[in-house]
This record gives sequence, structure tokens and C-alpha cells, in this order.
Amino acid sequence: MFTLTTQPISGLRRTAALALGLILALALAGLTVLPSLAQQPIVVEFLGPRAGFTDAVSLQIRNKLDGTGTTVMNVHDPSRTVVARITVQPGAQFPWHTHPGPVIVNVAQGELVYVQAVDCIERSYPMGTAFVDPGRGNVHTAYNPLDTATVLIATFFEAPPAPAPLTITEGVIPGDCDIEVGAHAH
Repeated sequence: MFTLTTQPISGLRRTAALALGLILALALAGLTVLPSLAQQPIVVEFLGPRAGFTDAVSLQIRNKLDGTGTTVMNVHDPSRTVVARITVQPGAQFPWHTHPGPVIVNVAQGELVYVQAVDCIERSYPMGTAFVDPGRGNVHTAYNPLDTATVLIATFFEAPPAPAPLTITEGVIPGDCDIEVGAHAH
């Protein structure tokens, strides 16, 4: 004959057992959720809400890209801004798009290759560099040529009120550029 005896679990042991069970459940849930987040090719995280200057501000940006003349952008109402951290996974490419206003992009990690539809020149911006995306109908794409993630900090000017998009893809005519993202990996 076999007799099973049980003893009550003390309060501390019960709490520890529940905590361990909760940790295991969260770990298992994380294994199913986190990989799906990591697989998203481009993730945009807003670092704050869209904001406006309280003072009267105007902005002029002069931008001279290699192989082009100087572009002058007069931003008469730059007061609507938003800052975003954009993580671009290896080999990921943005769709052809434009923005309502100019965007100043800092490359915080990795490298980004930026291509305008008007000239198809692949301009490389490694970590520690910045560039101006003029927006306002300037159709472009960009991609991460590395086998590690690229992180950008982008400041959008002339941002429309939320929830209007900061990236415009509808009606955009892509460039006739021959881009081979995988061929540029380092």
C-alpha cells in the first residue's frame, strides 16, 4: 500500500513558487512575442509627441549634394516637429516615398544608403554622419547595406497634426533606379 502525504507550503515558499511560475510564463511568452518584433524590417519609435515652438520660428536649409546644385529650403512654419528613432534591420529598404517637410537624419549606428529618384545616386551615410532629406515631393528610398542593424534619429519639420502620416507613399512615382540592396552588404 502506498500513502501520499502532503504538507502545506509555507507562505514564503508559496510566493517563491508563484513568482517562479510567473517568470517561466513570461519567458515562454517572450519567446513567442520578441522574435516577431525583431523580424520587423523597419521600426519607428517616436521619442515624444508632435510638438510646436512657442516662439515665431523660421528655418532655412541649404543643402548641396555631390553631383547637384545647392537646394535652398525655406521652411516658413517649422514649428510642427517630431523626433523618431528608426531601426532598420540588415538588408531592409524603405519604400519609395516623400515627406511633408524636411527631415534631418543623424546616423547613430550602422550605415544608411540614401537614393533620390531624380538621380539614382547611392549616397552612403555611416555612423556619426547626418544628412538632410528635403521632403516636399523629393521622392527617395534608403536601405541598410550592413549585416547589423542601423539606427537613425530623425527630426521631422512641418509635421502634420497626428495622426496624419509623416511618410507619403501614395501617388509617389518611384525612381527608375537599379538598386540591389543585397549586393552592397559589407
